[in-house]
Amino acid sequence: MSEQLLEERVGKRLRALGATIATAESCCGGLISHRITNVSGSSDYFAGGVVSYSNESKLKMLDVEKSSLEKYGAVSDIVAIEMAQGARRAFLADYAVSVTGIAGPTGGSDDKPVGLVYVGVASPSGIRVERCVFEGDRDQVKLQTADKALSLLLEVTE
Repeated sequence: MSEQLLEERVGKRLRALGATIATAESCCGGLISHRITNVSGSSDYFAGGVVSYSNESKLKMLDVEKSSLEKYGAVSDIVAIEMAQGARRAFLADYAVSVTGIAGPTGGSDDKPVGLVYVGVASPSGIRVERCVFEGDRDQVKLQTADKALSLLLEVTE
């Protein structure tokens, strides 16, 4: 018997809880939503998602504070938190996952290197955010980001 994919485990957990999930994705461009919806029956628990790649979309679609973007930048723990909270509100979901980062190969700096990603999960009991620095090319960073977001969601729902 093969090991269940992360997205299958997420679906099983959310079904068991009778809970819903929403996503707010920047650096992985919808990959998390894609993976969640690759599971048959995911409409039972997937409320929806936003690919908020630009700062403007973060402001308009997720109610991220302009002051947060100006003070901390789009790639920050504060913005990841606000994105997750905004998605949870927008979709009336029990949980929401957010990711914001620099997939590369361009866009990095000394303070914010290529591969830097903040992953957030908003839940009924609060919010958790983790800072990650992934290695590899753009596709590898995106894949690792999606894996981390799904794994963090599983941890939060335990």
